[in-house]
Amino acid sequence: MDTTSRLIMLLEVVEQGSFSKAAEMRNIDRSVISKQITKLEERLGVRLLNRTTRSFSLTAAGAEMVKKAKELRLMLQDTVQLAENYHQEPRGLLRITSSGYIGKYYLMPVINDFQKRFPQVTIELRLEDRVIDIISEGFDLTFRVGEPKDSSLIARKLARNRMMILATQTFIDTFGEPKDMTDLAQLPAAMYSSSHIRFNTIDFIDANGAAQQQVINPVFRSNDVEALLAKALSHTAFFIAPSFLFANHIHGDKLVPMLTHIQLPDYKAMYAVYPHRDLPVRTRLFLDAARHYIGDVTPRWELNIPGFSGMYQGK
Repeated sequence: MDTTSRLIMLLEVVEQGSFSKAAEMRNIDRSVISKQITKLEERLGVRLLNRTTRSFSLTAAGAEMVKKAKELRLMLQDTVQLAENYHQEPRGLLRITSSGYIGKYYLMPVINDFQKRFPQVTIELRLEDRVIDIISEGFDLTFRVGEPKDSSLIARKLARNRMMILATQTFIDTFGEPKDMTDLAQLPAAMYSSSHIRFNTIDFIDANGAAQQQVINPVFRSNDVEALLAKALSHTAFFIAPSFLFANHIHGDKLVPMLTHIQLPDYKAMYAVYPHRDLPVRTRLFLDAARHYIGDVTPRWELNIPGFSGMYQGK
């Protein structure tokens, strides 16, 4: 391994926060990382890290090397990208990440069609609900709901994402159909919940155009969308959901929209996020294909919901 590769490895260790995580990202043993960093220190003649059994810290020299390693990685990425843009036919590896639901229902159809058109492109799809650092982990594109907080990334809005209140007809027959938002407080709800998101209320716009919140009664929480859908389909809870979760048609014998006369604010839109504006040909073509599939004007998921254009807009 040459000095350049070891500098990039040092950068990955610092970005990941541990030797173990950097090794896991590369799918190699932790001892390999440790040995290569030691060889880098020997090659440069300076100590880069102060190590303990459980942690490490950068020395002054190490901090300078990390800065140079970041510049070096960007230069290498730009060099590869420049070369790739000379190919008439897109080729090479395209690394994509997204949440599990987006990947399964909105990206896999695009991937399958894309590789029929461009068989020389290899695609790696990583499905994780956590937000991945696409630069340090080497991804070309990520698709996520919500604009990224990292201002150094490029975010392109793909589609709006409106909210819905849904239940089965059996649920409505059992518990009664709500007439206004206050009725929801008495009904069992299924709600999304994760380590950093926990909903106990639903936002809405009242008749005067003012933003309001209604407290609800979550009897079931999950960070898995399909588990929440299964709970709603069991007739034991209603479900408050962003519309992108409905890749398949909503039928009257399954889920019924409730309180459709109430105005609900849009949920976070879907975005494509990437590190640089000057995209390689394969990345740009895939992004265009995904945008077209998801919906150039009306999001695909809204077309799957009969009569949705007239719902939740207020009267």
